[in-house]
Parts: sequence; C-alpha cells; structure tokens
Amino acid sequence: MIEKRQFYINGAWVDPIAATDCNVIDPSTEEPCAVISLGSQADVDKAVAAAKAAFPAWMAKPVEDRIALVEKLLEIYKRRGAEMGEAMSMEMGAPIDMANTQQVGAGTWHISNFLKAAKNFDFIRPLGDHAPDDRIIYEPIGVCALITPWNWPMNQVTLKVIAAAIAGCTMVLKPSEESPLDAMLFAEFMDEAGFPKGVFNLINGDGIGAGTALTGHKDVDMVSFTGSTRAGIAISKNAADTVKRVHLELGGKGANIIFADADDKAVKRGVLHMMNNTGQSCNAPSRMLVQKGAYDMAVETAAEVANKVTVGSAHDSGRHIGPVVNEAQWNKIQGLIQKGIDEGARLVAGGLGRPEGLNKGFYVRPTVFADVNNDMTIAREEIFGPVLSIIPFDSEEEAIEIANDTDYGLTNYIQTQDGPKANRVARQLRSGMVEINGQSRGAGAPFGGMKHSGNGREGGVWGIEDFLEVKSVAGWTAEAEAAE
Repeated sequence: MIEKRQFYINGAWVDPIAATDCNVIDPSTEEPCAVISLGSQADVDKAVAAAKAAFPAWMAKPVEDRIALVEKLLEIYKRRGAEMGEAMSMEMGAPIDMANTQQVGAGTWHISNFLKAAKNFDFIRPLGDHAPDDRIIYEPIGVCALITPWNWPMNQVTLKVIAAAIAGCTMVLKPSEESPLDAMLFAEFMDEAGFPKGVFNLINGDGIGAGTALTGHKDVDMVSFTGSTRAGIAISKNAADTVKRVHLELGGKGANIIFADADDKAVKRGVLHMMNNTGQSCNAPSRMLVQKGAYDMAVETAAEVANKVTVGSAHDSGRHIGPVVNEAQWNKIQGLIQKGIDEGARLVAGGLGRPEGLNKGFYVRPTVFADVNNDMTIAREEIFGPVLSIIPFDSEEEAIEIANDTDYGLTNYIQTQDGPKANRVARQLRSGMVEINGQSRGAGAPFGGMKHSGNGREGGVWGIEDFLEVKSVAGWTAEAEAAE
C-alpha cells in the first residue's frame, strides 16, 4: 500500500502537526490502495503562513520569470505523464487508457493554453486615449486556497494552480481526499520545476476539517473551489466573515437539445458523451431533449448505444468505462435509478445493480430512461453517474423553456443543421457554455456557469483574471514607465 503521510509546505515535505490517517480506496477493487493524513487547523495555519510569507517576493517577480517556471513545469508534466495517469486511474477509477489520454491530457492542454494567454496579457494597461495619464494595473489577489475535486483531478488542479501562479498569487492546494495521489505527484513536479519556497503548498484533508479551516482563514484572500453546489454554498457562508473572494465551479444538469433536423450521429454522440468518465462530469449532457418527430428513433438509438457501452476495471486497457468513485456515490446513483422507475420513467437500457459478471467494485450499468418529464427527480438532480434522461419536446420555444427550467446553468448542447436556429437558441440558453453539433470549445475558452453552477471563469485569459485585483491609477508618468 502507498503511504502519503506528508504535506508539501514551504518547499519541503513535512510531517503533519496533528492529523488522522485515511485510506484511499481503489474503486475498481473496493480495496485500500494508499493511506494519507488528513490535516488539522494547525497544518492549515502552517501552510497559509508559508504562502503569506512568500507572497511579496512572488508578486514582485517579473511575469516572464513566472512564465519560465510554468514552462519548465510543463516539460516535467509531459515527461512524467504516465505516472500521473496511473495515479488517477487507481484512485478515482478512470480506465488507464482514458486516464493517460483525457485525464492527463487535460492538464497538458490547460498549462499550454495558460502559457499562450500569459504571454499576451498586459498587466499594466492605459485606460484609454481620453485619459493618457491613467493606468489600469492587474495585481495578484494574494494567498489563495485551491480546493479541487476527484472526478477530473488534473483538469482542475492545473486550471487553478497555473492561473494563480502566473497571476503572482501564492497558494495552498487541498485536493479531494478521494484522489490525493495525483496532487502529491503534482507537488513533486512543482518542486522539481524550482518554484520558490512557499509559493505552492499542499495539504490533504476532508471538507469538514482542512476545507473549513482554509475557507474561513483570515489570511486567505481567495478561495477557488470546484465541487458540489451544497459544498459551494457552505464555503461561501464560511468565507463571508473575512470578505474574501470566492470562485465556485459547481454542478450541472446540462440539456442536449436534439432537433428533428439534427445530424445522423447526434444521438450516439450525446449518449457516449454522457457515459464518458462514467458520467462523472459536471458538464455532462444528462438531459437529452428530443423533438417529437425524431423522438422514437432517438430512444431506440440511445438504448442501442448504451447497451454497447462496456464496463470494466480501471486497470484494464480498452475503451470501456470504469467504476464510479466510491460506495456513497454508487448508493446514491442506485437510489436515483430506483426513483426514476418509481416516478414512471421508462427504463430502456441498464438499470439497478452491477453489470453482469462484476460482483465487486463500484460499477454501474449504463442506464437510459425515456419518457422523462422535467419535474421528475432524475431530471432535476445531478446524478453524477452513467444515467441519461430523455425528454420529448414539440417546439423550439418549449425546448428552451425545458432546458432553462433547472437550478443549474453550466453547459448546454444544441444539435441542428439549421445555423440561424442554432445561434438563436444558443443566445437564449441560460448557461455559461453552449456547444453546437459536437463542436468542442477552443483553446483558452472560459469554463464556468451561471445560477447554482457557480461563478467565475476558468481557463485562458479569464482564468488568469480571476486571480487578479484591478487597480486604477491616475497621474501615471509614462516616462518613468518606459525607464523601468
């Protein structure tokens, strides 16, 4: 069993001051694969103090130097990518091939995109021609608490750590206790890259303990959190007394609107997108809205596609999906599948229990419900598993109404070959992101949502800006600026 009982604080691996041990469970086997320490208030205080002490020098370091360190980090990340893939596969259940490509690749993608954005980012800008002696200065916000989830570990770690580092912030990273091994490996990468002491610190812990201590800490200037809406609300309340900035990337219940004129692969594409990462993605297209003229065929196709999705161990090579992350999630998903049955949705694929031949491990059957209405529990709650709900609609207006009738607002999807209609619907959907006809968002596009899906934006220029304060200066001396 792997032992990871140390924290990375002030440029060194140190023993916890006061901590309890916690087993990390391999969801493919239900067996412990590692033991970590869960940090205490004293551990949080030590990490925050290190970040606070390092902030003035890191803030003053030329951005070119910060960029150079991130470039070195990227080289290390690429070289040690196989280690990272193995860690994520074991701890959170992404099949090893998917872990090595999508999970590891997400980190490479974001680091590369931040480097491009940083090299074109003006930290000092003129206000405008009307005010030649005014400048807008972007300054780092300070010490940041970065709290990341288990479902896309390196995606979220890099979105937060790299943006904060380029902005000139110092930080304390607390990964999910479900997936700590990848973050500790990432700390090794940061150390090898040569980031100054105290700029990056890592402690393990749970939300109730270390998470609460971090988000309410008087010396933390900003919290960036990705996770459940419930936890995001609690963090906001805990942070309120210290008036710190709180960036939240929370849940989703994305609508995938399939019009009757959608392309032939739209339904298959939507089902496979839903099942990717075993449905454990906040931007999953979990509500498939299908226009009635195409509805019966769509249900038939969705069932066929789901029935062909195979499930297996994360340790095996292949194109299958793996287990969900833990027993609590498995039980929650089973309860929601039962709820769908009880409320009258038509089960056309999958269902309760483990897939045939899998008696151990947190495996879920790829499941599709038809004849769902938007008032059913499975249409309202984020299931976070491989469960798709299909909802019929008549008109464009009804599709928009159903799509927006949710507490969430992260990502919605549109499938139609009518370009003006696609653009028209995209403008009316209340979500931070919209993707049309399977087109992925481009490099550096902002990631984030509205309503209960959170606030702020991650990635590219917007991700860097989230870690910056805006200072307005009048009476700026241009000659002095040129001489610096």
